[in-house]
Amino acid sequence: KPARAGQLFGTFDPVPFTLTVRKSVARELSRAEISRRLTSMMGALQLEKEEVSFLLTDDEQIQFLNKNYRGRDRPTDVLAFALSEGEFAAFRGPLLGDVIVSVPTAARQASKAKRPLLDELTMLLAHGLLHLLGWDHDTPARDRRMRAETERLCGAAAPPGRAVAARRPTHRASKKKAET
Repeated sequence: KPARAGQLFGTFDPVPFTLTVRKSVARELSRAEISRRLTSMMGALQLEKEEVSFLLTDDEQIQFLNKNYRGRDRPTDVLAFALSEGEFAAFRGPLLGDVIVSVPTAARQASKAKRPLLDELTMLLAHGLLHLLGWDHDTPARDRRMRAETERLCGAAAPPGRAVAARRPTHRASKKKAET
C-alpha cells in the first residue's frame, strides 16, 4: 500500500507525493529516508500544491513501460510521465505526473560509480522530477542547466552534514543539436 509522506512523519499536512516501492526491491531501501529526501527536493522546488507519484520498481516492470511508451525494449534507469503533456493536459489539475525508477539499474550504476545506492536513487528521482516540470537535456546548454539543477536538488536532499553529489546523467544531449 502506498504511503503518503505526511503519514510517515506523523504530520497532518498532506505532502504532495505518493511513494510506492515494489516488494521485489523494498528490502534494500529505507522508505523513510527516501521520503525525507523527496520532501526536501519538492520543498526546494516550492512544490506545495502539485502532486507527484514516485514508483521504485524492478527492471522487468520498467522495461515493459520503456517498450510500450518509448519503443525501447530494454530496462532504463528512470522514466517520467508528465501530465502537462498530451491532449488532456488542461484537465490535470494539481497532478504533475509519475516518476518511475528501476532500483536494480540504479544499483548497477551506483556500483559502477562507487557511490551509495541511495545517492544514485536521489539523483534519478531529482532528474525525473525535473522532467515533469519541463526540464530537458536535449542540447548541451540545457543539459548543463539540468545537471546544475539536479545537483542543487541532491544538495537539498542530503542528510545534515553530508553531501549527495549528482553524477553526470547517462542521458546526454545530442552534439548534433544546436545550443539554445
